[in-house]
Amino acid sequence: MNGTTPTPREPLLFDLGQRTPTLRQVADLVREGGVDTLTDAERRADKARYQEVRCRSALNHVQGMPFNWTLNPYRGCTHACHYCFARRYHSQFELDSDDEFSSVILVKHNFVEVLRRELDHPRWHREQVAIGTATDPYQPIEGQYRLTRGAIEALTHARTPASLVTKGPMVVRDRDVLKALSAVAACTVYISVPTVDEDAWRALEPGTAHPLQRLRAVRDLVDAGINAGVLMAPIVPGFSSARSKLERTVKAIADHGARFVGCNVMYLQDGTRTHFMNFLARDYPHLTPRFERLYAKKYPPDAYCKEVKAMVSLLQDRYRMKNRTSRSERDEANGGAPRAEC
Repeated sequence: MNGTTPTPREPLLFDLGQRTPTLRQVADLVREGGVDTLTDAERRADKARYQEVRCRSALNHVQGMPFNWTLNPYRGCTHACHYCFARRYHSQFELDSDDEFSSVILVKHNFVEVLRRELDHPRWHREQVAIGTATDPYQPIEGQYRLTRGAIEALTHARTPASLVTKGPMVVRDRDVLKALSAVAACTVYISVPTVDEDAWRALEPGTAHPLQRLRAVRDLVDAGINAGVLMAPIVPGFSSARSKLERTVKAIADHGARFVGCNVMYLQDGTRTHFMNFLARDYPHLTPRFERLYAKKYPPDAYCKEVKAMVSLLQDRYRMKNRTSRSERDEANGGAPRAEC
């Protein structure tokens, strides 16, 4: 020994108060001690915990989609939609797909800085980027962090085309940057409005803005010159699939000037299936046997999906929705959007 204090070969458990953890470190900590170990997570008036994390990359490469790259500045979502396909992704961070999906939100505080660096790399070829494929980029916390706005500004600077899916009317705040992106690359905004039926909305989407508020956001974006339309996704059997509900929804979409409308039927997989079936058992137990039959597999039967989509297509014709866009825009609305459902 030379009298000096030896340097430990392995660091002690990281201290959340000293340095913002990575996503992997958060997962390790939660696995060891549960969410109560996130002592630095900020509790807000909505009763959710917000844990800042450091991301090592912003652009996420995907396969089997109409695009190769996605952006998600947050993980988890206080919109708390019972059918949300992204619930199952929370398990990647050792968090459950049930209440923790909507009550523990991971905020990638260095997201914009990392994204700018990636977009400036010589190997970046300005491919299409989809925003909001695993969480809503305009959930309420965006009002504080403004990460989605910063990401759109970075994409504009890099002349990179993007599409964006949200249930958050806050998107109208960023009309200026969305319009700027549209001027230098392609930009399409998809507002998710599965139904305008208030009973279904209250039951299925407890943390979201009213459907008509979202449709007013569509009108504001279109009036600003932005290519914006609606995804009726997902249509949930028994809740929003009745012909009368589909017609009221398509008519409302048309009345608010949407450039396009697309639809998909709910699918259930992994953690999302578990959560949704628990939701039914708790609040709609009489529906549970019917859903167990309809969702014997991940997707409902093809015949059912085709019937629902055929009805929506008929209503698109009736309310002249199909005449509002070019063929390429219609193809994008029905196949090029970030797809969440079957």
